[in-house]
Amino acid sequence: MSQHDGDAALLDIGPVDGRYRARTRALEQYFSEFALIRYRVRAMVEWYLSLAANPAIDALPALAPAAARRLRAIYLDFSVADGRRVKELERSLNHDVKAVEYFVKQRIASIDANLPLEMVHFACTSEDVNSIAYALTLKEFVAAELLPRLEKTQSALAAMAHRLRDTAMLSLTHGQAATPTTAGKEMAIFAARLSRQMRQLEAQEYVAKANGAVGNYNAHLFAYPDVDWIAHSKAFIQSLGLAWNPLTTQIECHDYMAELFDTVVRVNTILIDLARDMWGYISRHYFTQRAVAGEVGSSTMPHKINPIDFENCEGNLGVASAMLQHLAVKLPISRFQRDLSDSTALRAIGPAFGHVIIALASLERGLGLVEINRGRIAQELAEDQSWEVVSEAIQTLMRRYGLPNPYETLKELTRGRVITRQVMDEFIAQLPLEESVRQRLREVTPDNYVGLAAELVNRFTPGRKPD
Repeated sequence: MSQHDGDAALLDIGPVDGRYRARTRALEQYFSEFALIRYRVRAMVEWYLSLAANPAIDALPALAPAAARRLRAIYLDFSVADGRRVKELERSLNHDVKAVEYFVKQRIASIDANLPLEMVHFACTSEDVNSIAYALTLKEFVAAELLPRLEKTQSALAAMAHRLRDTAMLSLTHGQAATPTTAGKEMAIFAARLSRQMRQLEAQEYVAKANGAVGNYNAHLFAYPDVDWIAHSKAFIQSLGLAWNPLTTQIECHDYMAELFDTVVRVNTILIDLARDMWGYISRHYFTQRAVAGEVGSSTMPHKINPIDFENCEGNLGVASAMLQHLAVKLPISRFQRDLSDSTALRAIGPAFGHVIIALASLERGLGLVEINRGRIAQELAEDQSWEVVSEAIQTLMRRYGLPNPYETLKELTRGRVITRQVMDEFIAQLPLEESVRQRLREVTPDNYVGLAAELVNRFTPGRKPD
């Protein structure tokens, strides 16, 4: 850890860059000020190259592949020193995008003095650059960081599902003993829910524009009336791997961002649900946590091994969702053709995703430290502990054979009473059924009344089955 990192943990006012910096370091290349500048430089350079590649735009010569590579190196090799230079320009200009334009001009001049520098940022508004920069940022972050981390979580849940598919345990509807399930099937539910949202993230579009001050190509057309600017703009945006928006004001409307953030909020909600369930299972001793040497669970109670990873996950996901929900409803709104309220709000995207990444790291650690407590689960399913949970099976079979009022009869027998194996056997013995049917009723127990739980895990848990 560098001196800066150590100081940051003490002096930064936010946990994303301070306390949890080790977990969020990878986000620097997407959401830092340095990263935003680099993405803006990339947008400007690529726009310049697109103009040079259009034979109808005579202000720029066609560039050989080697020349194009040298220009792309401006952003591919963008350094912290380059970022500092942009910030120096911004201090005198008081405009962040204009500072990037001046930087790009300086760098192009140093590469080839004969290239026309004033074609940098030609006919652009700042929001042409920004819409591309943010779209590329989000697309590359989701692909390289968010989805792989979610895949890791989903795979861990799927592995738990298969490993525990036959481990019967009580369900706890309303927090009370209910029809048995298996621990694996409950994990499979979360794996499937998460997988569905991941598919939506994989299908997400990332949208940008390149159409000028208010989206009408006014300056473009005035300078080059014979150029098909709509076709040029569309081809340029799509060449970057982005979706093209043909109808905008000065800003791209950010609806795709709202779609993305809403999907991530649903992911967060699913994982909060998981974290709370795991917290509850640990509190009931269905799962235990491995002790980590040297760790302290309580400042006064030496025995404590607290479910802090699941609590940390829940807390950070809640903060992330609050931020993302605000961004999802704020960013698509801009007064008339442009206001700057979105510009400052956009800078909160990094902290919001920072909290998501912190939460996923905590969840990964928490899932890695839990072990199923088969003894405790078996104890709750044992005779004379929770026999009432098979009343559903008995009353359902009574329905099949036409016995009167089966639900009401079992309700009278079991509700609010301690039910033992003996009570159930005595009840079954007096039922007017064939002995073979009564024997089948005697054979149902809390630990074998799990329905198709294991088959559901085998058939519907997303991902490859473990070997």
